[in-house]
Amino acid sequence: MLELRPTCEHCNKSLPPDSLEARICSYECTFCVTCVDNILENVCPNCGGGFVSRPVRPSKNLKNNNFLGRNPASTLPTHRPVDLETHALFAAEIKTIPAEKR
Repeated sequence: MLELRPTCEHCNKSLPPDSLEARICSYECTFCVTCVDNILENVCPNCGGGFVSRPVRPSKNLKNNNFLGRNPASTLPTHRPVDLETHALFAAEIKTIPAEKR
């Protein structure tokens, strides 16, 4: 089950569970859309994968107790600002490769 991390790892922007600005990689590294598009160039600094929109977990019990009330979002931020020079070198070689082919 996704943790639904509460902030962007780079800029620490708040990303509540219903945020449409949250992006995650396959390891659930969490960044805001602005950082993904303008800084990271769709390259996860932790694994090299690409990003997708994070799903929104229902806030109400619509079926089988699968909702935020039973499975709350994480409240622990993971703030690890990206070293921009290091990331630029890392991303330069792979950012033109589609994420699904990396």
